[in-house]
Amino acid sequence: MDRDLCKLTLVYPVATEDRIIDFLLDEEPPLPGFVSWRAEGHGGSFEGCSAREKVRGRIERGMLVMVLGRARLETLLADLRNKCAIPHLAYWIEPVERFGTYA
Repeated sequence: MDRDLCKLTLVYPVATEDRIIDFLLDEEPPLPGFVSWRAEGHGGSFEGCSAREKVRGRIERGMLVMVLGRARLETLLADLRNKCAIPHLAYWIEPVERFGTYA
C-alpha cells in the first residue's frame, strides 16, 4: 500500500457545487483531477432543505472524490475551509491501497 496516497471525499449542498469545483480547478499547483456526481443524503439534519426534500426524507447533495498525496491534503482542506466556507460540507479521508490508470 502506498501510505502517501489517500482518497478525499466531499459531500456538499448542490447549490455550492460550482464554487467548490471552481476553487479546486484554480488550485496551484494544479490538483491531479477528481470525479463529481449527484447523490442523496439520508438521515441527519434537514436544516435548510426544501419542502420536497423533507417529504421525500432525503437531501440532494453533490459528491466529489479525488486521490492525492497526504502532504497536499491538509493544505487543501485548510484552504477549502478558509477560502470557501461551505456550510453543511462533510468530508472523509481513506487510505489508498493502489492507484493506477490503463493507458
